[in-house]
Amino acid sequence: MFSWLGRQAGGRERAGGADAVQTVTGGLRSLYLRKVLPLEEAYRFHEFHSPALEDADFENKPMILLVGQYSTGKTTFIRYLLEQDFPGMRIGPEPTTDSFIAVMYGDTEGSTPGNALVVDPKKPFRKLSRFGNAFLNRFMCSQLPNQVLKSISIIDSPGILSGEKQRISRGYDFCQVLQWFAERVDRIILLFDAHKLDISDEFSEAIKAFRGQDDKIRVVLNKADQVDTQQLMRVYGALMWSLGKVINTPEVLRVYIGSFWAQPLQNTDNRRLFEAEAQDLFRDIQSLPQKAAVRKLNDLIKRARLAKEQLENYDFTKFHSLKPKLIEAVDNMLSSKISSLMNLISQEEMSVPTQLVQGGAFDGTSEGPFNHGYGEGAKEGADEEEWVVAKDKPVYDELFYTLSPVNGKISGVNAKKEMVTSKLPNSVLGKIWKLADCDCDGMLDDEEFALAKHLIKIKLDGYELPNSLPPHLVPPSHRKSLTKAD
Repeated sequence: MFSWLGRQAGGRERAGGADAVQTVTGGLRSLYLRKVLPLEEAYRFHEFHSPALEDADFENKPMILLVGQYSTGKTTFIRYLLEQDFPGMRIGPEPTTDSFIAVMYGDTEGSTPGNALVVDPKKPFRKLSRFGNAFLNRFMCSQLPNQVLKSISIIDSPGILSGEKQRISRGYDFCQVLQWFAERVDRIILLFDAHKLDISDEFSEAIKAFRGQDDKIRVVLNKADQVDTQQLMRVYGALMWSLGKVINTPEVLRVYIGSFWAQPLQNTDNRRLFEAEAQDLFRDIQSLPQKAAVRKLNDLIKRARLAKEQLENYDFTKFHSLKPKLIEAVDNMLSSKISSLMNLISQEEMSVPTQLVQGGAFDGTSEGPFNHGYGEGAKEGADEEEWVVAKDKPVYDELFYTLSPVNGKISGVNAKKEMVTSKLPNSVLGKIWKLADCDCDGMLDDEEFALAKHLIKIKLDGYELPNSLPPHLVPPSHRKSLTKAD
């Protein structure tokens, strides 16, 4: 489960880091086998609730489950992340994906059918055999040597249908399968089409199957470039209203808005919004390997508590006599063992390098001129020889000379008269003054004033101010003095 945490970007393992990871994995497995499993077996927890956990459940990579109605872009979303096709992939406006496809890393490209997959002890799917051949004939593992899949695995689910006849024709309990995956994945992504917000009966039942896993759920409003800004506002509102009827949580679900495929945007009015939303979603996904240890521990705690709670609601005349020592062992694990394991996880996180998901779409926006924010806001002009403020300096100079400069400089009082016309809060203007007053003399010359106006424009355009002045924004006449000071 945690072996990837000790790996660096190039696949190298840091000495000691892998040992720490194995210690955490072993600790979780040991706690389950010694404390929780005996309680589950004694009171037939596996028969009426959830199958026992196996080694692969502790060792597998973080998994993402994609769920949505047909033609909302689930398969396309996977291809967008991987930047390549995968075995078994089918894309179309009609219901094309009729199977659960586990997209995982493999040294060679290929696929494994469901019946063979559930007997592989190295894969965390052995317990899916209880859903029968009707399901296993609609389940497969698609493996390929993709950099993204070295850190995460992705589960593509069949497009959710509407209508009783279509639902029954699956031949297996679709919602039970979703619930099984939900208990084991690290993230559940619900995809919606901006033109198809209705939540069918089957979709509603599927979402209800995720109860108890609300912290894992994220929502993607896909194909948002196909509507204009006004329509998008209405679509977003309608989506939140629809979700509110089926997801009963006090917190508002995080909804990411965008168009997650490698095609030109049909409507570019909200390009900046889509880019920012995509980056937020990428950061959430990229953090999964680093948080996997805590997630597994959290799931183990939930399972232990659930085992105790479930037992209170059953007729014990049908079970073995109550064994207080088993209950005490779980209580002891929750009260003391878990805290020591949390300390171990914290030590591990400090001892190994931060590992993010790499490859595919994640690399496309992390480097180069198409990195989010590159060439915009405070980063504008970073790769140009000319001072970026110079293009607007003639306009700023006209304002500067109306503010009664003395010996080529204006006082703070006079500068304030102009700066407050921006209507920015004093706290923001104070930060701009500190950045612009390069020589810290309490006054602004014409270049420093132009810089202040440029920083005001950056803030008014919706960008964040830098914490310190980037070298490319330093006024030309002040660069030598700053170099000497350094």
